[in-house]
Amino acid sequence: MGPSADISAAPEWRALAEHCDEMAPVHLRELFAADPGRADRFTSSVGDLVVDWSRQRVTDRTMELLVALARRAGVAERMEAMVGGAPVNATEGRAALHTALRAEPGPAASERSGGGTDVGDGVRRELRRMAALADGIRSGRRLGATGRPITAVVNLGIGGSDLGPRMAFEALAAYHHDRVRCRFASNVDGSDLTAALSGLDPAETLFIVASKSFATVETLANAAAARAWIAAALGEEAVADHFAAATATPEAAVAFGIDPAAVLRLWDWVGGRLSLCSAAAAVLMIAIGPERFSEMLAGFRAVDEHLTGRPVADNLPMLLGLVAVWNRNFWGFGTRAVLPYSSRLRLLPAYLQQLDMESNGKQTRLDGSPAGCKTGPVVWGGAGTDGQHSFHQWLHQGADIAPADFIVFAEPDDDLGGRPGLDRSSLDRHHDLLAANCLAQAEALAFGSGAEGGGIGDDGDGTRDDSDGARDGSDPHGRCAGNRPSTVILAPRLTPSVLGQIAALYEHQVAVQGAVWGINSFDQPGVELGKRLAGPIAAELSSPDPPALGHDAATNALIRRYRRLRNRPC
Repeated sequence: MGPSADISAAPEWRALAEHCDEMAPVHLRELFAADPGRADRFTSSVGDLVVDWSRQRVTDRTMELLVALARRAGVAERMEAMVGGAPVNATEGRAALHTALRAEPGPAASERSGGGTDVGDGVRRELRRMAALADGIRSGRRLGATGRPITAVVNLGIGGSDLGPRMAFEALAAYHHDRVRCRFASNVDGSDLTAALSGLDPAETLFIVASKSFATVETLANAAAARAWIAAALGEEAVADHFAAATATPEAAVAFGIDPAAVLRLWDWVGGRLSLCSAAAAVLMIAIGPERFSEMLAGFRAVDEHLTGRPVADNLPMLLGLVAVWNRNFWGFGTRAVLPYSSRLRLLPAYLQQLDMESNGKQTRLDGSPAGCKTGPVVWGGAGTDGQHSFHQWLHQGADIAPADFIVFAEPDDDLGGRPGLDRSSLDRHHDLLAANCLAQAEALAFGSGAEGGGIGDDGDGTRDDSDGARDGSDPHGRCAGNRPSTVILAPRLTPSVLGQIAALYEHQVAVQGAVWGINSFDQPGVELGKRLAGPIAAELSSPDPPALGHDAATNALIRRYRRLRNRPC
């Protein structure tokens, strides 16, 4: 079966559907009671990550059937084509070579190509240029127009040029440079840029405009405002000393007034949501330094090599991607919760939300025909333990079920930078309590409040639901039936390498799911529609004269109401 065929028509799909019916009445408590070795057998590792997926509603038979489905869909071949530089982004005729951004120099890396062209030398050249920029700022050698060192860097980007670098910046706070402040502005709401500039001195501030096209409306609006801020304080001639860019359109950055030497290269064969290892993350390299950035790349690379070096049945990213298909298509779970038990990873759910939902939020297969099944789920979440006092109630007792990913570390990282904070014994107590809460939540979701918890039934629309049983037969409000699937990812400590491993693990899971569904995980045409509509509406909102409106009645009415509130003629 080719990648454009309807996988839901395959006999392997039907076999999984029948197997799911057989699994419907089986509770996780029963699976564990009948199989003492289950926890070990369904725990795998890659790099520094230990991944326990024994609390997923799977058996050995489930995994055999999922591996057969992957073979039918050509998942391994699709992953090899992606890493090898084939134009897997079929709608745009491009490769999706994000793995080349972190490949080790050597023959294997040089074989990776985009459009038939070797990319390894270019990638390494841009990494060296990023490192030179980072070292110049971190050392104080990079000066502004007045001769004072740059001490603040503001990243102007949106989507993948903001979410990834910002997430990683917060995650790796223990490794930040003491002198250089880094900030982010992404939203076109002026208050976002105003907050980023608060307390900064124009003479010591550098802006990085991160936009692959150098035409992203929100980013260019913020860049124009930042340019005016610099020019008002230091003069128009100072602009070149206070701007850098990361773009695939260097001529547009130069036309904006940025020195060509400060224009870093992005690649059209890397989507924004997959660009954390590229010049889009120059601000991150400035914050943590080239050496630590290289450690992050090595973490990505460890998972990349696992992906391409193991068969499906022993390939953790593939197995987790297949389990996600199992949850989405056979159990009917429409969302997935990501729950990092680390305050510094609190932005990870938002980063993964873009990665997953922009990649697999599609209804069309590669051949242009409709998908024959549900595709990407809603991804959401938040940091533990805060989430336990908000949405975890829904996770445990809500009418719907969301498979959950828990991420936890064995060691705290707050003392790495030698900054003032809690003493070591207090830090250890806090961290033990944090980890205990993580493990308790996973246990409660799986096993509920006791052996009296209900089984699993069909809610009438083809999806599965819990039939709760009370803890003691008389407390309906306290029912927690359990049988809600989760995965726990455990790592020693939140380091640059570990962050890279976590990000790569999710990148490849998303690609595996897209390969099973036969969709293009590397374009985002739906994002473009709103952009096309926004341009004319912006002109109509700001026009000094009453505009001629040709939208639907609701949009026309809202434009008129907005103009009245802004005291503009209608």
